[in-house]
Amino acid sequence: MSIVYHEDSKTFHLYNDSISYIMVLMRNGQLGQLYYGKKIRDKEDFSYLLETAGRPMTSYLYEQDRTFSLEHIKQEFPVYGTTDYRHPAVEIIQENGSHISEFCFEFFEIQNGKPKLEGLPATYTEAEEEAQTLIVTLKDQVTGICVKLFYSIFATGGILTRSVQFLNLGTSPVYITKAMSLNLDLPDYDYDWIQLSGAWARERHIKIRHLEQGIQAIDSMRGNSSHNHNPFIVLKRPTADERQGEVIGISLVYSGNFLIQAEVDTYGVTRLQAGINPARFCWKLENGESFQTPEVVMVYSEQGLNGMSQTFHKLYQKRLARGYWRDRERPILNNNWEATYFNFTEEKLIKIAQKAKECGVELFVLDDGWFGERSSDHAGLGDWVANPKRLPNGIEGLAEKIENLGMQFGLWFEPEMVNKDSDLYREHPDWVIQTPERSMSHGRYQYVLDFSRKEVVDFVYHSMEKILSCGKISYIKWDMNRSITECYSTALPADRQGEVFHRYILGVYDLYERLINRFPTILFESCASGGGRLDPGMLYYAPQGWVSDNSDGISRLKIQYGTSLCYPISSIGSHVSAIPNHQVYRNTPLHTRANVAYFGTFGYELDLNKLSLEEIEEVKQQIQFMKNYRGLLQYGTFYRLKSPFEGNETIWTVVSDDKKTAIVGWYRVLNGVNMPYTRVKLEGLCSDFLYRNLVNNTIHYGDELMNLGMITSDVTAGEVPSNAKPCTDFESRLYILQAVE
Repeated sequence: MSIVYHEDSKTFHLYNDSISYIMVLMRNGQLGQLYYGKKIRDKEDFSYLLETAGRPMTSYLYEQDRTFSLEHIKQEFPVYGTTDYRHPAVEIIQENGSHISEFCFEFFEIQNGKPKLEGLPATYTEAEEEAQTLIVTLKDQVTGICVKLFYSIFATGGILTRSVQFLNLGTSPVYITKAMSLNLDLPDYDYDWIQLSGAWARERHIKIRHLEQGIQAIDSMRGNSSHNHNPFIVLKRPTADERQGEVIGISLVYSGNFLIQAEVDTYGVTRLQAGINPARFCWKLENGESFQTPEVVMVYSEQGLNGMSQTFHKLYQKRLARGYWRDRERPILNNNWEATYFNFTEEKLIKIAQKAKECGVELFVLDDGWFGERSSDHAGLGDWVANPKRLPNGIEGLAEKIENLGMQFGLWFEPEMVNKDSDLYREHPDWVIQTPERSMSHGRYQYVLDFSRKEVVDFVYHSMEKILSCGKISYIKWDMNRSITECYSTALPADRQGEVFHRYILGVYDLYERLINRFPTILFESCASGGGRLDPGMLYYAPQGWVSDNSDGISRLKIQYGTSLCYPISSIGSHVSAIPNHQVYRNTPLHTRANVAYFGTFGYELDLNKLSLEEIEEVKQQIQFMKNYRGLLQYGTFYRLKSPFEGNETIWTVVSDDKKTAIVGWYRVLNGVNMPYTRVKLEGLCSDFLYRNLVNNTIHYGDELMNLGMITSDVTAGEVPSNAKPCTDFESRLYILQAVE
């Protein structure tokens, strides 16, 4: 790992064992982009990579020079209006109404390790030798605005992080209307663009298209990262696949409004940008104030999509997630929501918990409906006091009874919301995000508390702290069930209303941080009607997330497959739920529901008392299996082998760090008859190890399983033997491979 500045050629070279990133200080004082990709050897001069040429209808910076135009130069931090007509990384409105800036080089510094971002989630280091950081300071001489560009390169792997800090050293306030965390100008556009898109109950489906001239973008203007588009994209070469080829992953560590955009100009350059969505964003920066953008994580891989994903997985498991639960296996839980919805009593909950304990469950979670007058979704939100009609002994009493059964206790909150029918709203109607003289839209009969206001966050913190202090609570499910509308804060002046969206998410982060510091051993799970705010920003506070309200095993194949492009298996909340499934009304076999849910945190979303004796025995076996293998399933190396977006089968596998154990998940949606023989080439094994397939009781060397393949043929290949158990729709199997000592 090294960051080098070559004075004579004025080039910066950031490199480690995998990647190189090269920039140059140009003649106009701005930074030009020279190279990003596979590691190359350092040398004194790369400045020749900055190509200039005169072109018709081009504007130029210098008199008597028809070669130097920013329109045709790859840049690090471009602005609009000074010969560059492409989309800028920054736009600032100044006192005289001008939008023109010119950020020129002032100085740079190199630090060991990685600085924290104030008030924002970000990746981190635990030792200085894990990363180096280059901080380049630019300044606009007219306004006195300074910009610090942060580049942190990790010691190993293709990881580079980016962010930007603005400081107003001038004499007048300015308004930042665009502040991208990343600008990357790539020399060509021969890439496939991959995004994770969908909607409620079908989140993070993989969408692929080839880049073309013009603009390709994903974004959110909802106040949350959203079910619709995840703040993550991939650029891959058309020949790259899961196993091989050049891949660039871009992940924004942020939970609010975002934009990730690729602009391909008509000269073949791809300008990639990521950061806070400039729509509805305007930040007033007074003299002496600073503004920090969120972090972007860039991952480069030559080992295809799996190589990129594995880099993200390890980084986000170990250097984004934090605290007590970062490295711990997750407890197997039973959540009461789909078992009871709002219709429960303490007695009913205890009965469900007793059966769960009998089956081996370790954590019982009480979901929505325990507080205030919450008998439906019309009332009670904001009143975080136990309802004595349902819980006569309060949360403290219920938690103690659950603990006496030998389980931990968890609780649901939706701290950012309020119902009109609540004591909180009646006392503080002005605490809701609302625009004066405009109607208020609701979502799920609820309204969004103004978390841009410190007094609101303080009130919610003290309400939650009181509950958590008196009860034995080990887990919090933090829900968020609507996006922001009529975005306006009555506590801010007119010229700061463009700050509300960002200030809101800073308030959410602040509440998380305070609760984590107060209760460091509580396991937080983020939720937003399922996957509406599953993003890296949340992983910094909650090491796992409820990735979708759709808990159907077959629907989850696409959801979890897409999620795994960026997010580690340990972060994927996954449960076995009742049938017919409450979202798609599908009757998926119990073993398949579990075989999908194993590749995540694992739990049950049902009343186990309603299962047959045979099913209960199966559940006990499932729980024991998960206890035996959850360390591997949650923290092993994950490989995608066959995509649910490309056919009837899905196959993935997880391999232990020592390569001695692997579990292969095989899933088929619809049954067939007289089908072909099938096999799958595995990944990640040791070629020289001899593996026993514990399902088929066969023995194979690793090179055979990876190059020839593992047979997956079943009774559908030909006529079904009379003594064979027939397959059905929604079939699945787990293959366990164990190295023979």
